[in-house]
Amino acid sequence: MNMFNPDIVAAYLYIIGKYGYPPSAENGLIHLEEYASMGFQSIELEGIREDHLNAVYEMRNELKSKADDLNLEIPVFCIVLPGLSSPDAKEREKNLGLFEKGCQLADSLGSKIVLDNAPIPPWQFPEGIPVTRHYDEEILANASLPAKLNWNKYYKDLASTFGEVCDVAKQYGLTYHLHPCHGALVATTDAYLQFHEAVKKDNLRFNFDTANQFFLKDNLSLSLLRLAGHIDYIHVSDNRGYRVEHLVPGKGSIDWKKFFEMLDRIGFNGIFGIDVGGAESDVNNYEEAYRYTAKWLEDNWFNHKTK
Repeated sequence: MNMFNPDIVAAYLYIIGKYGYPPSAENGLIHLEEYASMGFQSIELEGIREDHLNAVYEMRNELKSKADDLNLEIPVFCIVLPGLSSPDAKEREKNLGLFEKGCQLADSLGSKIVLDNAPIPPWQFPEGIPVTRHYDEEILANASLPAKLNWNKYYKDLASTFGEVCDVAKQYGLTYHLHPCHGALVATTDAYLQFHEAVKKDNLRFNFDTANQFFLKDNLSLSLLRLAGHIDYIHVSDNRGYRVEHLVPGKGSIDWKKFFEMLDRIGFNGIFGIDVGGAESDVNNYEEAYRYTAKWLEDNWFNHKTK
């Protein structure tokens, strides 16, 4: 029952919101059936840190076969490896190896985009980097910085590591997208453009996230204008402006008319991911929320583009 435009992607937040973070990789085939039953042709999948990534990797052939049977494309695979931004060179090296495994996985699934949360600062947490999607104020309040941190050296090493990440992705024909979120180093337009200049790789991209950027006071119209040429993939959800949340469009305070007008102005021709839900959002019926948002995108963007 595939019916929505193939450039509308059901993001992995659908699975996370329903089944927790990280969800069980072993239920991946069932998750594909859920996506297809809602009418989507395109979806995100994720590998979240080492254990979850390895479990998904072992299922890659089954996932691809099942997706083909369901007429599902997987244009985006998220490789979530916070260790890539560690101040420890050995930890970064280990995660580079995991990242290449993720790229192999993405390639076997037919993906064209790999995505991760933007690098986090070298915070030290009492029990290690917490397994969380967002580093909120309570979590960050418990963090400290290494006593002997040399910031300039750290940032130079970070840019070098992410240059290697981009090179690995390029070997598999992939673009590498940074997802902005609260608590990350690259959470705003200014931060991304500065980091892009430091990394200097042509396959580095910005995963425009409407809700997160709106919460961080990143003017969406100005951001789109400044990031033209850096955006191939937009995560769509609404936000009320006072905390991290990912709402159905129309339930928050984003001016969508201005948003779509600026997309027209910059000639955007990429894809959209529906990124609604999560424990921080008051979304109860995920199937209804994702179907509604897909239809809303068709009405407000895709039908408009074909006129």
